[in-house]
Amino acid sequence: MENLISMEQFEQLKHESKVVFKFTADWCPDCHFIDPFMGEVEEKYSDFQFISVNRDAFIDLCSQLDIFGIPSFIVFDKGVEKGRFVSKDRKTREEIESFLQSI
Repeated sequence: MENLISMEQFEQLKHESKVVFKFTADWCPDCHFIDPFMGEVEEKYSDFQFISVNRDAFIDLCSQLDIFGIPSFIVFDKGVEKGRFVSKDRKTREEIESFLQSI
């Protein structure tokens, strides 16, 4: 999964088709819980582009998007937010896949 490196990149990516931003942090145990299966989720949903956003590096963006719990996911398609799976709770593979299927 590609890592977000700048706000300019975020603005550019959110205007592309089907971009999933995964908000995470190195210190977050629930974020690491999903790491083992996220590669398979990315393969299964290959029509989406997945971008990892480090919450600590982009705290202003998280605040702007109301991301106060991680891991969380927001999907943009051509500049329009199409869905969000945002909470402080641990996410399962089934919950993440169900969210992506709903988009």
